[in-house]
Amino acid sequence: MQAKDIRELTQDEIDIEIERAREELFKLRFRAAYEELENPALLKELRRDVARMKTIRHERELRAAGDSDA
Repeated sequence: MQAKDIRELTQDEIDIEIERAREELFKLRFRAAYEELENPALLKELRRDVARMKTIRHERELRAAGDSDA
């Protein structure tokens, strides 16, 4: 998921997507421990997606906190 796509989501939608990606990441890690994955790069991609979504969520929180200080 690209940053511009994430920025179009609402805060609640981002939280839902983070949770969905983390669950999928958990399942992939668990499966990787017992068998070879078809696409091991998917682990890296999911980790980065979660980080990207958390970063954008944090940017919004900082912006909201900055607006209330003014």
